[in-house]
Amino acid sequence: MRGSPADPIRSVLAWVARRAGSAALVVLIVATVVFFALRASGDPLEAIMGGPGSQAGPEAVAAAREAYGLDDPLLVQYATQLWRVATFQLGDSYARHQPVAQMIGGQLPGTLQLAALALLLAWMLALVGSTIAATARGRIGRAAVSALRGLELVATVMPQFWLGAVLILVFAASLRVLPATSSGSDPAGLVLPVVTLAIPIAGFLAQLSRDALGEADAAPFAVTARSRGASEPRVLLTHTLRHASLPALSLSGWAFGHLLSGAVVVESLFARPGLGRLLLDAALTRDVPVVIGAVVVVSVLYIVVVTVVDAVELLIDPRLRTVRAAPERAPELAVGS
Repeated sequence: MRGSPADPIRSVLAWVARRAGSAALVVLIVATVVFFALRASGDPLEAIMGGPGSQAGPEAVAAAREAYGLDDPLLVQYATQLWRVATFQLGDSYARHQPVAQMIGGQLPGTLQLAALALLLAWMLALVGSTIAATARGRIGRAAVSALRGLELVATVMPQFWLGAVLILVFAASLRVLPATSSGSDPAGLVLPVVTLAIPIAGFLAQLSRDALGEADAAPFAVTARSRGASEPRVLLTHTLRHASLPALSLSGWAFGHLLSGAVVVESLFARPGLGRLLLDAALTRDVPVVIGAVVVVSVLYIVVVTVVDAVELLIDPRLRTVRAAPERAPELAVGS
């Protein structure tokens, strides 16, 4: 019996509602953990008064506590901070006395550019490595595949801070072909930070796509295509590569979130302005509104990217559309497929 035309719409709306509820829960947990962790690390009044060397008198300290609500009970301060997050009123920075939204808005584009370019480069490197592994033949091909596997393993465990330092030593200090710092506007200054972020992710994506490519290459649809006279490049580009990209694509959202977190290290190492560097400076000074605002923005970006990746997966593999829209029917679909 066929369902009514409203069933797919209802299922999609239910999926969207579940995603929105999950996003709200993630933001709540993140804001809660950050708030209490920063408060446990010390009194944020130090940031308000200008740092540990401040000579503010008792009257100025009392006035600052009242102005910023620090004389309220801790749970009241927590509830106030949650309300600001829920209403997108992030308040002012304790240390810089500027609107948090304005500060984040000024630094966010640079970090998004860095993460997007790094993810693009990681995917390019992963696909090139997987394609070489899938098409390699003979003794030389097997040796190349073994070398690629070793490089992938090394790349996945390579610390970004160490990798960035080595790249600076080689290309900036020794060869002097690339700058060691990135101002954010010079394209040459983007090269080393992007490579530093991309290589570990590329190794991980290459391992996933290479294994999936091997499975897809032996699947019935690939064997059938060859029996009909399709050449190996056509089978690769038309059939196996599309199916093999799904496992790695499903983790691209995680990869983007990892790149955003890695930006904290990379932006500090290359003296590059961005959200990661802003977050690190705010955490060191216990600037609670800035840290919470930056972390919440990163969390929302991560959720948005994961949702977009899910949508791209649906475009690549139409079989997932019914399962994602109506997960309760997944066992039925599996039996009937």
